Amino acid sequence: MAQHFLLTSKARTLSPIQIARLSDGEAFSMLCGIRWGSEKNVVCPKCGVQHQAYFISTRKQWRCKHCRHTFSITSGTIFANHKLPIQTYLFAIALFVNAVKGISACQLSRDLNVQYKTAFTLSHKIRESLIVQRELFPLSGEIHIDGTYVHSAPRPKNKKADRVDRRLKENANPNKRGVLVMRERYTEQDTLSNPQLVGAKRTITFPILSENTESVKKLATAYIEPNSRIHTDENSAYDELIVDYDLQRVNHQKEYRSDEGITNNLAESYFARFKRMYYGQVHKMSNIYLDNYANEIAYREDTRKLDNLTIFNDVTSKCLSTSSDNAWKGYWQGNHRQVERLVM
Repeated sequence: MAQHFLLTSKARTLSPIQIARLSDGEAFSMLCGIRWGSEKNVVCPKCGVQHQAYFISTRKQWRCKHCRHTFSITSGTIFANHKLPIQTYLFAIALFVNAVKGISACQLSRDLNVQYKTAFTLSHKIRESLIVQRELFPLSGEIHIDGTYVHSAPRPKNKKADRVDRRLKENANPNKRGVLVMRERYTEQDTLSNPQLVGAKRTITFPILSENTESVKKLATAYIEPNSRIHTDENSAYDELIVDYDLQRVNHQKEYRSDEGITNNLAESYFARFKRMYYGQVHKMSNIYLDNYANEIAYREDTRKLDNLTIFNDVTSKCLSTSSDNAWKGYWQGNHRQVERLVM
């Protein structure tokens, strides 16, 4: 039996120790290479012109020849106006990448020797940079869909007489939210060209109030090509998909996989990792940022076939291409996201 990819040396192409040992110059060169490809031909974040700008070596900054704007390697990114050394941010990304089930802000705080508040915002800035560009979809081929709930079971009262029936709608937890996942499977052609390409190919997630017909139909119409083959369970929320899609279902009360091979295990495998991050790492998720947490696991699932250096470069590139104007700029000064990213 062939060795699993994650157990091979090909999957281990980056060590956080290597990042921690980078000098100031090496870290600076690495960021320049990831963001612009070189230290000479840079792109002004204000006018967008790529050219050989004036380099102010004493400040490690450039001055644009066209608009006279002065900028640094982190200008216009989520790391803009940074107060920590560049190596610290690279080390944080390396730790984030190697933590296959997520990393808590407390652990990141200890590893970086920074305040909890610093680690909390830094980890969320990285998650914000991973938000998928949903215009790159729709999904096609075979897609597995399912939903799960978080914050669904608050701690019961101590006395049995004081407890209420949480199955009743009036006693439901108002903070209860759902996560709907859609996962596209690799095709047989993909597998023939590379035997490692099995399982889920692309994943997209949506925070929802409940797994109902309206939300499911709305999302399927927007993100799945018509006539695609959809695998779901027996939840009635998916009944109307039979009109526009090849709907295949498995009854989980009887079996996990039908005799015909119908299953939605791709969605279940996503929830397995998501719940492990929830219960084993972060322990608490705000509904305001549930979209970020759900998408983080979607990204980890989609990159599970890549070595960690490739993932590190991709995450760093996404951080450097994410604007500094987001909900995490001035978070501890009161600049919080005000609304949830919910599909109603």
